[in-house]
Amino acid sequence: MKSFTLRGIDDKLYDEIKKRSANKSTSINKFILTLLKMNTGFKKEKKYTKSYSDLDELFGKWSREEYDLITKKISSERAIDKELWK
Repeated sequence: MKSFTLRGIDDKLYDEIKKRSANKSTSINKFILTLLKMNTGFKKEKKYTKSYSDLDELFGKWSREEYDLITKKISSERAIDKELWK
């Protein structure tokens, strides 16, 4: 495996790389390798593994009564109708 030194990285770029690698819970080295592989066509970005947070504000908003009602409805729909499976 080869190694090389990258010169000329200013503080602003370094801070951004460090922040983004931390957000992905990976090392700076691995983050940069992934960027290089993706931008040179050696690694494809997974299209359907993105995380979404657009409904996060709704988390924990149900009352106990709403939760019980929804849980009861889901449980009833999971029941197997033995007449249909004869």
